[in-house]
Amino acid sequence: MTEQEIERDMYARAVALIEERYPTGWGGAAVLRAEDGRCFTSVALENANSSVLLCIEVGAMCEAHKYNVKATHCLCVVRDDEHGPFKVLSPCGVCQERLRYWGAEVKVGVTTPDGALRFVPLGELQPYHWTAAYPEEELERFGR
Repeated sequence: MTEQEIERDMYARAVALIEERYPTGWGGAAVLRAEDGRCFTSVALENANSSVLLCIEVGAMCEAHKYNVKATHCLCVVRDDEHGPFKVLSPCGVCQERLRYWGAEVKVGVTTPDGALRFVPLGELQPYHWTAAYPEEELERFGR
């Protein structure tokens, strides 16, 4: 698959999951693509106590980690209700740190002013990441 085909496929998977899991009202889904071509999907963990909620992408990240595969792409899509447009959400700072486990080259879907589907490497999203203070071999013990 080309890079554009991968990105469009991920978007289609996220939209399909939102439409299935959340037929009415708000909905959000994430897709994480692994180096071996597998895709893992997830939704936000809902709870009455908002302090224990997790980001939409976390379930997919945990699945990739469980199967010990390297993530190459991550995308989060939401809509406000069943009549609203789908929107790409850039990963929050915590999810950027979680994805960084697989390295600065992981591509993430980002929010754009025109709503276009766009992916950038984490290294571009975080050009001054704290890991630059350490040699690569030292960071390898954390899974990369």
